[in-house]
Amino acid sequence: MSFRRLWSTPKAMGDVNMVTEELKNLYYKRLLPVEKYYSFHHFHSPSYEDADFDNKPMVLVMGQYSTGKTTFIRYLIEQDFLGSRVGPEPTTDCFTALMYGEVEGIIPGNALTMDPKKPFRNLDPFGNSFLNRFQCVQMPNQILESISIIDTPGILTAAKRKLSRGYDFAAVLRWFAERVDRIILLFDAHKLEFSDELTRAFEALCGYEDKLRVVLNKADRVDSQYLMRVYGALMWSLGKVFRTPEILRVYIGSFWSEPRQMCDHYQLIELEEEDLLADIRNLPRNAAVRKLNDLVKRARLVRAHAHIISYLKQEMPTIFCRESKKHNLIYQLPVIFSKIQQQHRVPAGDFPDCTKMQEKLLGQDFSKFKKLKPSLMASLDKLLSTDIAKLVPYIQQQEQRKRSLHGVLDGEFLRTFKPEHYSRDPFKEPPIDEGSELDFDEWVVEKYKPKYDEIFYNLSPTEGKLSGTKVKEWMTKTLLPNSVLAHIWRLSDVDGDGMLDDEEFALAVHLIEEKVEGHWLPRELPPHLVPPSKRPSEASDVSV
Repeated sequence: MSFRRLWSTPKAMGDVNMVTEELKNLYYKRLLPVEKYYSFHHFHSPSYEDADFDNKPMVLVMGQYSTGKTTFIRYLIEQDFLGSRVGPEPTTDCFTALMYGEVEGIIPGNALTMDPKKPFRNLDPFGNSFLNRFQCVQMPNQILESISIIDTPGILTAAKRKLSRGYDFAAVLRWFAERVDRIILLFDAHKLEFSDELTRAFEALCGYEDKLRVVLNKADRVDSQYLMRVYGALMWSLGKVFRTPEILRVYIGSFWSEPRQMCDHYQLIELEEEDLLADIRNLPRNAAVRKLNDLVKRARLVRAHAHIISYLKQEMPTIFCRESKKHNLIYQLPVIFSKIQQQHRVPAGDFPDCTKMQEKLLGQDFSKFKKLKPSLMASLDKLLSTDIAKLVPYIQQQEQRKRSLHGVLDGEFLRTFKPEHYSRDPFKEPPIDEGSELDFDEWVVEKYKPKYDEIFYNLSPTEGKLSGTKVKEWMTKTLLPNSVLAHIWRLSDVDGDGMLDDEEFALAVHLIEEKVEGHWLPRELPPHLVPPSKRPSEASDVSV
């Protein structure tokens, strides 16, 4: 098996436009009229808009401060972004939406909620206290062409729990949790601490466990014995909060592109990293499935809500004792839920949280509630029983075509970043002096090649080339993440034969050394780094 195949991943993304458009039509035709008739938006989430269907998959990154949230995002998009800062103290005090844009810039929260093309218009009710701490950073980044990323403020620890944010932090998290495709929850392997605000954040995520991916970060900085203790404590704590039969998957990793510290569980970190990145890479391809799933979940909640509202309306007296009857009905809401389950065969899992529903009902005028309207309920039942089912075959066809579909390029996750800005970038083309021509005959790696050749021949090449297995075995000793080494391999294997000759190997070692020194890796191999034997002949060379 070649080195290229060892580190390659499928590139796939479904054409979700047709399914998304049909879901949008079904929502406006079948579901939205029921929501408006029974005032669903006053009790639960706001109505969907076009942007909620059309937007790219979103990833919400959250965790306590200093768990590596911003560093994790930089690792994904492979560059710094405006306003980002890394430090041991709380450095992110606002929600930042990273989205694709031709020109780099920042859109403040109030202006952002006015843009109909962005899926944030329904954040208005959280007020200026939140919107002043919400922004969108647009940048021309290839990762952001396929997904959007939401960076969140660090969750406060127990020592800082008395501080007030000025807005309902847990409610904002729940708003995003309902709309994103994936939630990345980061913990620091050094200090595992559960605060009151973290517990409230967990409660906001209840019901969205299928989107949640828990990451125990910085795992290379602790020994295996300590790691197992922290892992066990984390699983026990999560089990107390998320009371579900399924056990949450916890990824163990060190998500940055600098050399890791050697540890007994180094290989485990590499495997866990590959699993998590593969999960994120699949988001664009699975976007239609997620939107369909969320629409069905919402439709079932709307159906249960309609039965609740109509029952309360039916039980209210016409004139006398309205207020006392209202309070009695609110108190008996758990019993009412059971009656509706039996009478209308509505599953118990479709009902909203009873306590929260009771709180919302206290401020409502029951006389304005509507009774059950058969035509609307029939339309809703048709959506759940027939219309959605017709879309499933199209999604299955996308799954069958996934090998040939274009998605988030695996290589786009494999470039690296460095927080500091260096005055010298060794991978850029050498400057051209005025009045002189650039001499590409001089290969910048040539002066180091004797040293690299010694390593090359010590690895026992076969017919002048090293196999991918031998090169990988040597490369991993550098302690750079496999994802970074995979990108270096792609750049070095210029002829794409799955093996490296002496020039290609010299190029690979040169790239590794420069990366270890903290320089950026190029997205594509610049002409001046191409080995002389791999350059086009003068007859076919076309100047750029």
